[in-house]
Amino acid sequence: MSRYTITVTSEGRSDPDAVIGFDPPLRTFFLQAFPDQAGDDLALWLGTRDREFETLDALHAAARAKGYDFIPLPKDAATQLADDRAKEVDRPPHDGPLAAFLRHLQSE
Repeated sequence: MSRYTITVTSEGRSDPDAVIGFDPPLRTFFLQAFPDQAGDDLALWLGTRDREFETLDALHAAARAKGYDFIPLPKDAATQLADDRAKEVDRPPHDGPLAAFLRHLQSE
């Protein structure tokens, strides 16, 4: 799993410690930002389902639709994220009891 620190903004607030990355088992890009005071929950967590965001543009559009934006990624981070995905693009879906359970939860 790749993880890069970026800044995410929303309504005048910013989270300079937000995380963007690619999750190979889920085959999706993800974005996490704005933890609560206890650090146990996030105001923004995108990319938790299989192949939910197969492109950075799709992830960015989803973040913007929820009122969040991220400063343009540095070129090296964007390139590395694309490379991370390219290495895993043909990865087969997870199989087994845990994967079946997660698919069941996502279907509800």
